[in-house]
Amino acid sequence: MPSKSKYRPNIPQKGGQAGMMQQIQKLQEQLVQAQEQLAQETVNYSAGGGAIKVVMTGDQRCQSVEIDPELLKDIDVEMLQDLVLAAVNGALEASRAMASERLGPLAGGLPF
Repeated sequence: MPSKSKYRPNIPQKGGQAGMMQQIQKLQEQLVQAQEQLAQETVNYSAGGGAIKVVMTGDQRCQSVEIDPELLKDIDVEMLQDLVLAAVNGALEASRAMASERLGPLAGGLPF
């Protein structure tokens, strides 16, 4: 006669599922709140020794680009384009780093 197995599948009980859903809902609310805060926070980045300044929000929206008028006296178009590109890319990277810092801990709280 074959022996009966004592294996029981790990089936979550209703209380466990409800608790998990509440936890997920709470994390979603925290995520929305963090995203709203990121939209209000800014990072500043400059290139060309401060001749070009870019302000970017935490949700990667460019708020402003400032170019020092003195820079325009002695610069060619290609160099100006390169400096603007460097400033925008630097601001984007700083903005992404800020978002990752703020949103990272929330991902660690996921129940799966």
